[in-house]
Amino acid sequence: MLRRVIDALLPQSCRLCGLPSGAHAVCAGCRADLPRLPRAHCPVCALPQPHSQVCGRCLRHPPAFDRTRALWTYDAPADRLIHDLKFHACLPLARFFAAQLVAHLAEERAAERTDEGVTAPAAQAAAHAPYRPDLLLAMPLHPNRLRERGFNQSVEIARALARMQGWRFDPCALVRLHDTPPQRELAWAKRRRNVRGAFACTADVAGLHVAVVDDVLTTGASLHELAKVLKAAGAASVSTVVLARTPRLRGR
Repeated sequence: MLRRVIDALLPQSCRLCGLPSGAHAVCAGCRADLPRLPRAHCPVCALPQPHSQVCGRCLRHPPAFDRTRALWTYDAPADRLIHDLKFHACLPLARFFAAQLVAHLAEERAAERTDEGVTAPAAQAAAHAPYRPDLLLAMPLHPNRLRERGFNQSVEIARALARMQGWRFDPCALVRLHDTPPQRELAWAKRRRNVRGAFACTADVAGLHVAVVDDVLTTGASLHELAKVLKAAGAASVSTVVLARTPRLRGR
């Protein structure tokens, strides 16, 4: 209630166009311009894929995580919003991102209900069941990076998402053991080696369906390593929830 009062008294300006956006960080017109991920995509890594089949790369080299849910393609203007939260501490965007994820999960569930060919009782039950992980986690930052930035953008998004959905969230269950160079500064081929052995899990995840929130999925190296750690700790399945999926570049 307090947040609604504050939003009413202090209307926001859109982070993209600067026009009044009411209680929202991004106005309706700019929200419509955000680059939605194509509906037909690989269910594991979220790369565009005809008929939503598992892509050849995931068949040849399956990642440790089981499924990815992604909102957008990492392209303008979504990349600007993600950058504003991550590097300019525009924390209200975390709540905006969480709300967009909630809407996306609802749309995804509705789309699965209407897909043709879903006739088997087990398949129908799976399509009608809401996405509800047993435990929500967030990509951790090393303490050195956390001190520099002052916050973890993935934790802020996950906390807002958990509050909106009523999910269990543990912001301290994942630990980054090594202060590795940022993945964006490395060639794609070196990213998996960079995060090898970089994470630990301190929570009891035995038998749980765990979801990990991150901002952008590029090669998936960090999420793959996290999922390995979680499954080694006994997690039954690991899914990833990301804001954006970087398109695969030719030759990578």
